[in-house]
Amino acid sequence: MKVKDGIIGFVVGDALGVPVEFHSRNELRMEPVVDMREYGTYNQPKGTWSDDSSMTIATMTSIINKKGIDYTDIMDEFIKWMDNAEHTPHDEVFDIGSTTSRGLNRYKEGCDALKSGGTSTHDNGNGSLMRVLPLAYIEGIDYETIENVSALTHGHERSKIACVLYVEIAKSMLSNEGLSIAEHIENSNEKIMDYYKDCEELDYFYRIFENDYSEGIRSGGYVIDTLETVTYCLKNTDNYKDAVLKAVNFGGDTDTNAAICGGLAGIYYGYDSIPVDWINEIVKIDELLALCEKYEAFCDESQQNH
Repeated sequence: MKVKDGIIGFVVGDALGVPVEFHSRNELRMEPVVDMREYGTYNQPKGTWSDDSSMTIATMTSIINKKGIDYTDIMDEFIKWMDNAEHTPHDEVFDIGSTTSRGLNRYKEGCDALKSGGTSTHDNGNGSLMRVLPLAYIEGIDYETIENVSALTHGHERSKIACVLYVEIAKSMLSNEGLSIAEHIENSNEKIMDYYKDCEELDYFYRIFENDYSEGIRSGGYVIDTLETVTYCLKNTDNYKDAVLKAVNFGGDTDTNAAICGGLAGIYYGYDSIPVDWINEIVKIDELLALCEKYEAFCDESQQNH
């Protein structure tokens, strides 16, 4: 299973993107990211990861502690991150999305965990997509559970479908060796289209389903833009390093796009494909690897009991 393939791949992509978040494509065309940088947008040391990884870590921590998915406990771990800077690289929260913040504050005010996430069309940022990768490792995970984990902060159908599609691609990579990246994505697309066949929200995914990026890649924080960026980068590279650098150098929401791309690229190409120099730069890498081992042990145990 090798949880560390995807999770460390994710964190490395995140850290690559942090220093240049919000930089324009033109800026990065002039001075592209080719290696791990320091300072930049948030004035953080090299190897610093963002809210993307913090919320992923919080999710894994809850699942390990509760030996399964407990929505309230996941939210409690998110609050520990937001309010107390737990699960952060430097005991500091320096980035949090507006939809995520509103959802967590609604929960703090007494809202049920599953009703805390925003449900308007304006609540379709990539803030739930960026933290659902751990679910791909759980044997028998169903679409409703993935949707519910999204709904903790992002409750609109579009965000929930995006999370299901991402997890489905990851699951395909974990269980069907020998397929190309394009085949993994295509097979996952077919499952999503079949499952949600009567849902009008599928219209927003058509460029991914049709492999049609002719209108160009929009690499902002909108959940559809992120999925398009990630699938395009994966299909148009043949190794981990090039995939995540392509995602970063599109500009915009560089950390999240590279993290989500890095998670899948890590699974597909393996941990050893991630440049060791980048891994060694990651803050708290030993703690992250230990967490991956604990999470893998949980997943192995749950698989035996499934």
